Amino acid sequence: MNTSRTNEASEFSFRRLYPLIFVIIFLLHAPLLRLPFFWDEAGFYVPAAYDLAHSHVLIAKTTLDTGHPPLSAAYLALWFTISGWKPAVARVAMLLLAAFALTNVFTLARKLTRTGVAVATTIATAVYPIFFVQSSLTHADLMAAAFTLWGIRLYIEGRVWPSQLAFCLAVLSKETAVITPLAFALWQILPHRDSSGRSRFQRAAIALVPVLPLLAWLAYHHHATGRFFGNADFYQYNVTQALNPLRFLLALVQRVWHLFGTMNMLALTAATAVAMFFPPIIDSAGDSIGDPAVVRPRIAIPVQLQFGLIMLAHLLAFSLLGGALLTRYLLPVYPLVIMIGMSTLHRRISRWEWPAALMVIVFVLGLFFDPPYRFAPEDNLTYKDFVDLHFKAAKFLKEHEQGSTVLTAWPATDELTRPYLGYVKQSFPFVQVQDFTVEEMIKARQVRSKYQVAYLFSTKVDVPPWIHSESWEKLNRRFFGSHEDVSPELAAEFLHGKIVFLARSKAEWVAILEMDQPSSVASVTQGCLSIQTDVR
Repeated sequence: MNTSRTNEASEFSFRRLYPLIFVIIFLLHAPLLRLPFFWDEAGFYVPAAYDLAHSHVLIAKTTLDTGHPPLSAAYLALWFTISGWKPAVARVAMLLLAAFALTNVFTLARKLTRTGVAVATTIATAVYPIFFVQSSLTHADLMAAAFTLWGIRLYIEGRVWPSQLAFCLAVLSKETAVITPLAFALWQILPHRDSSGRSRFQRAAIALVPVLPLLAWLAYHHHATGRFFGNADFYQYNVTQALNPLRFLLALVQRVWHLFGTMNMLALTAATAVAMFFPPIIDSAGDSIGDPAVVRPRIAIPVQLQFGLIMLAHLLAFSLLGGALLTRYLLPVYPLVIMIGMSTLHRRISRWEWPAALMVIVFVLGLFFDPPYRFAPEDNLTYKDFVDLHFKAAKFLKEHEQGSTVLTAWPATDELTRPYLGYVKQSFPFVQVQDFTVEEMIKARQVRSKYQVAYLFSTKVDVPPWIHSESWEKLNRRFFGSHEDVSPELAAEFLHGKIVFLARSKAEWVAILEMDQPSSVASVTQGCLSIQTDVR
């Protein structure tokens, strides 16, 4: 009876809080809502929604078949169909999911701790650079994280069957969301006290229910394509090449950093560790003299252990699988780290509000200031610089190079051929290279007669490392696709082109080159040697 009333009160509070959180994050994201689509948005997720809306197919035809379940694409397709194919439509749709995720974070934190900690946790999560940026991007990871956090809240509240529905929706958003129910299933097998009256096997079996819709999707995908997963290139990049013991260890180290250190999360991790050296704060239970003293509460140890198991499962899974070490894969567990950190500060620091506020400020600074180590543009507002520069380059091409064949790399190839992405109104013919390294420039020189314009841009955020290690660089190139783009000036000299447009924003740059007449074979060889020497 009491549990039922508590759940009803929780849902009532949820419904009141959700619109407030949405309005707040909508206002915070307002300057970003009209940005054209970025990187994987343009390359995978929006085209998949386009195919679903126009061809009524669950498996993308005009872009790479990633093998992802269709719920995320269906959600975007619905919004696009209703409101038009504009980036702002998709961004508002994603903010609705982000608000849903944050409301679950608040509700869960308030159940486990106090309202003040819940407020601090929710604010810190909302402005944490990785979560903030992903809140308006159309990646499937946000939808999966929102439903996963909903499932975690329901599961912790003891609402086991509703939580399975949430996890099923998460799995149908992205297959990797199955990690959390698997972690809960493992928890149920481990010895611990449980008041449900079910056996360990029964509890674990219930926790594994979300595996069923994933198996159904894989069976359908195999029926439609002859493959259980994405196409051969996607599978090789994300699975086959990743199954290497040395790569796993290197990836695990970086994944630990991604969870507890990157984008100023190290500040909260360090503050939490330091706070553990202080004894718990004892407060008076009332305002009158003689009122009993109480120790500030903490998140129950069994719940913390479950959170830890979920974190560990994500660290191991995304170190073993996945070609790119993208931080957004860890999106469901960042709020758990922040929640434990804020709870620890509250329990052990008398005026905990000050360090909590400092953590929020540090997170906000991480949005605008790049860290002194390599990171992906989508980890903070650097992605906006990338999109702004590409939009300006596309505008220049529209005004000055219409009808020309363009040499460029992905994702600019999609930006120039899919008008619904927000960059061009008419497609450009193109010649594609992998990136703008020396090796790819040599290939581009060899097909010089096939294009009239080269559209170059930074494909990696190149930040000089604190300590340079040639061995570490070789391992990053071997396992994680690390490379160094040539500068626009070197590319122009090598390709015998003239820079007609160049723009920079911090670590990002774009350049457009108009080609001169092709040179002789002798000058090709000389150019190759020259550019290799300059890069070294």
